[in-house]
Amino acid sequence: MSFSLAEARFLFDRALGLSRRGWTSLRTRGWRATWERLQTQFQRVPAQQRAMLYFPAPAAFAPFPVPYNAVPRASIVIPAYNQFAHTLTCLRALSEHPPHATCEIIVVDDGSSDETAVALPQVSGLRYHRRPSNGGFIAACNDGAALARGEYLVFLNNDTVPQPGWLDALLRTFDEHPRTGLVGSQLLDPDGRLQEAGGIVRNDGQADNLGRFHSPFEPGFSYVREVDYCSGAAIAVRKEVFSALEGFNTRYAPAYYEDTDLGFSVRQRGFSVLYQPASRVVHAEGATSGTDTRKGVKNYQLRNQGVFASHWKQRLREQPSHQVPKDRATRHLYRRQVLIVDAMTPTPDHDSGSLRLLNLMRLLREEGAHVVFLPADLKHAGRYTESMQQLGVEAWHSPYSGSIPAWLRKHGDRFDVVMLSRHYVASSFMPLLRKYAPQAKIVFDTVDLHYLRETRGAELAGDAALLRDAEATRKRELDIIAQASTTLVVSELERQLLARDAPSANVELLSNLHHLSGAGLPFEERHDLVFVGGFRHPPNVDAVIWFVEEVFPRVRGAIPGMKFHCIGGHVPERIAALARHEGVTVHGHVPDITPYMDGVRIGLAPLRYGAGVKGKVNLSMAHGQPVVATSCAVEGMHLRNGHDVLVADSAEAYADAIVRLYGDRALWNELSRNGQDNVARHFSPDAARDVVRRVFFNDPQPTPSSPA
Repeated sequence: MSFSLAEARFLFDRALGLSRRGWTSLRTRGWRATWERLQTQFQRVPAQQRAMLYFPAPAAFAPFPVPYNAVPRASIVIPAYNQFAHTLTCLRALSEHPPHATCEIIVVDDGSSDETAVALPQVSGLRYHRRPSNGGFIAACNDGAALARGEYLVFLNNDTVPQPGWLDALLRTFDEHPRTGLVGSQLLDPDGRLQEAGGIVRNDGQADNLGRFHSPFEPGFSYVREVDYCSGAAIAVRKEVFSALEGFNTRYAPAYYEDTDLGFSVRQRGFSVLYQPASRVVHAEGATSGTDTRKGVKNYQLRNQGVFASHWKQRLREQPSHQVPKDRATRHLYRRQVLIVDAMTPTPDHDSGSLRLLNLMRLLREEGAHVVFLPADLKHAGRYTESMQQLGVEAWHSPYSGSIPAWLRKHGDRFDVVMLSRHYVASSFMPLLRKYAPQAKIVFDTVDLHYLRETRGAELAGDAALLRDAEATRKRELDIIAQASTTLVVSELERQLLARDAPSANVELLSNLHHLSGAGLPFEERHDLVFVGGFRHPPNVDAVIWFVEEVFPRVRGAIPGMKFHCIGGHVPERIAALARHEGVTVHGHVPDITPYMDGVRIGLAPLRYGAGVKGKVNLSMAHGQPVVATSCAVEGMHLRNGHDVLVADSAEAYADAIVRLYGDRALWNELSRNGQDNVARHFSPDAARDVVRRVFFNDPQPTPSSPA
């Protein structure tokens, strides 16, 4: 195999560059951090933990089209200086996998001397702009921004290969995280390893990539997260913000540190700078400017670090030193570090407990917490894990977690607060947390008081063995409450019960959390009855069997042709068998229940026992769907019979309430309106905000307003 002088020179320069960077790292970071970086760089990432990447097939240039819209949402600005082969590959990727979002593509030719000027005007839909002379990256980007028509500016290096869906994921971040000012893509090496998951800035002004050489699927790099800056190789920024800042700052001309400065400036204006792992872009790092900081434009990287450090001197005092490990180096961007542990990953379209937990995480994020979630089963739950990551939650799972003791040994000292959900999860975690997270405040979330629910079920069944089991649960639950700093319950009745059973406990009421969803269809356009609830929950099984066998025949006797929709996952045989009854449809799990909430006339909550607050009642009311419930189902929900709900406990009275409401438009409208008001007052995120601030952020108890 031939070996050229140029190849030998490349290997020599690369080795020399690595040794220089290693020596610089030793001086600035110390030996421990340098050794960790060296291990990371040369660690082997298994093939299955690397991203599967798309690359356009290589071919000689021939004219082709790229996406174009005269009124674009996003303007993609690609600065180019020679390196035509890279520019062509980038444009072909955009052509072969166009985004759903409307866009325009602007290539700013910074004085290229290769075939760029001849070929690119032949690409239909492309806005090609040639500068009269080479001015560098900053000048080219600012020229492109001045030409842009989009609401968002997207800066994309010409040595990148954007992966399918990259732009839509970037833009979606602005929709889902409204305070976002700038968002950066996940940058990948061509071999599928992670190149950058956003960046941090040390207190001496040195910019540090996060995640370099790791797997892109590692949980620490797979969630939308706050960062100091994102590499200008692939970022989106609000055009109004970029224009207000007068573009990339020319103090860094021709290039380097302009993206770091932009991140700091965007945050200074009150916006977030986020990293978006769902937006994947392959970056041939160094293809356009090299990697040797002694030569060419790359030399400005060292000079501009000093320029940046001088300009942001005051802010850098708040930044982490080189001694702070990278997995701790974004603490300054969050108010609190909160770990949440539950038995499994929440599935909010299956059960109300999951919806409450997910909305609590959302509320914690809004209040400035870095939320980490660890499921006790350590499973990746597919789209449910991914939806948490898109929410901004660092969601861990195997194989990256290792064992739970090993994970806590490594990460336990990160957290200010740890919330444990359910007593059977908390009991196994408590000893580990005392050892590995002694600094953390422990919050126990009961979800509902299990011993209360079990006791009621045993009493309804008249089963002495079940009563003994409920008493054992009571002892275990009260033991966890005694160990926790704060215990969360979902109803006032449960708080009163613990005032008797655990008088020394610090108990806070944090009920279900729901967002109002609009009023849905009007009375005349709604039909039928609906029940929503997961069937791993025994009270739901009992409720539906009782309703179908005892109540529904009476309803159909009064209203022939009435239909009952039973919705909920994990359907046991006893529930499936109810579909044999005329008018009963057992749907099982329905991914999107909105049509049933907005189109069915009455929601049902025929529970005969249970504890806590019933999410099915809140869910219906949040959609403006009136509810007929039992006394047990509305316990602790601030509801009044005849005002915002109808309540009945016997089969005959329950059927009469349904028949009455089904035919009374005025009553239906009153309950619909008042039910939504009740959710807003007692079960919305705003209603829970003070408790969340007090429990998780140590905010003082709010002082009641003085009467006017």
